[in-house]
Amino acid sequence: MREKDVPQDAALLGELRELCYALDESGAYVLVECAGWEPANIANLQAWESIEADVARALSEIRQGRLSPLAYHMARNQMSASLLAGYVGLYAWQVRRHMKPAPFSRMSAAAMQRYAAVFGLSIAQLAVAPAETART
Repeated sequence: MREKDVPQDAALLGELRELCYALDESGAYVLVECAGWEPANIANLQAWESIEADVARALSEIRQGRLSPLAYHMARNQMSASLLAGYVGLYAWQVRRHMKPAPFSRMSAAAMQRYAAVFGLSIAQLAVAPAETART
């Protein structure tokens, strides 16, 4: 794409710009600021709506007593059980088990600290989920 053809549609991130490569007049690649591109903006908005729905679903399940607060933190950070397991040094089945309220409440302080460190939270923050979702 030529430098003059780089899309400048309304940006999803407000005043932030992304960099992309384009060809200048001499045919060399140069970095060009791009305000946004409508198809990419639509896809990103749909992705964020899906993430927000996952977080809301996790909160609903927590309120109903089916999941532990760990599920909220996982959804908010877009983590699967296997991904989180890799970060905390456990098996995925152990993380899935800790997503249940009873095993979560019996978890050792050391295990809680490992989870809290991954999410950048204190143990007290890890142990609770917010009353409602805030738009991310």
